[in-house]
Amino acid sequence: MDKILLMLQLQAELNEATNGEKWTDGITKNNRVINWKRCIYMECAEMIDSFTWKHWKNIDKEADWANLQIEVVDVWHFIMSLAIENYTQTRRGQVDDLAQNISELESFAKIDTKNNQFAAQDDIIEKIESIMIDTLSRGALNLEKLIADFFDLVVMSGLDLDSLYKLYVGKNILNQFRQDHGYKDGSYIKVWDGKEDNVVMKRVLDENSSAKPSELYKELAKLYLALNKR
Repeated sequence: MDKILLMLQLQAELNEATNGEKWTDGITKNNRVINWKRCIYMECAEMIDSFTWKHWKNIDKEADWANLQIEVVDVWHFIMSLAIENYTQTRRGQVDDLAQNISELESFAKIDTKNNQFAAQDDIIEKIESIMIDTLSRGALNLEKLIADFFDLVVMSGLDLDSLYKLYVGKNILNQFRQDHGYKDGSYIKVWDGKEDNVVMKRVLDENSSAKPSELYKELAKLYLALNKR
């Protein structure tokens, strides 16, 4: 439960810093409507592009498994945001209540077990599309099913709770870094020396798996500063 709670707390803090104190009302501080469901299914569509699903193009190209894992973490950002919003609006409880309930789900046991095996490409795509269906439904949100489908996807993508947490913290810090360096006004540079910042962040984590969030932020700042000096 501890890692789930920490991720939910970090996500709530990031959302408040980015969108304002009333983000759980579905409106940003700039009076823009927030649609977490749309964020999820659009991110899922991007995730499918990690695979060579097009029967007419690049049919022999290997799937981009590293990108798949990054996209899984991106979807997790939005699922947690949707869950926190749902709990707030339906008065089901606070972030700690949500964390407790998630940890008690039968599906949670699947990710609380060491795993690094990928499922078959077509099976993963089918699971991604199940998540899209969960969020495209016009009916009431079945949050528990959405989370269960996501946990299935985590396992199918060669991740578990520990690796999901590690990548989430890395991406959370990267998102904070982006916001601090002009992401909203369009001045932020996303490609660093030919590599997307996601890839750079993952490389930094792989090289120092014990790095604290503050240390990761400092390393990203150093690399970004060096990039801008060229």
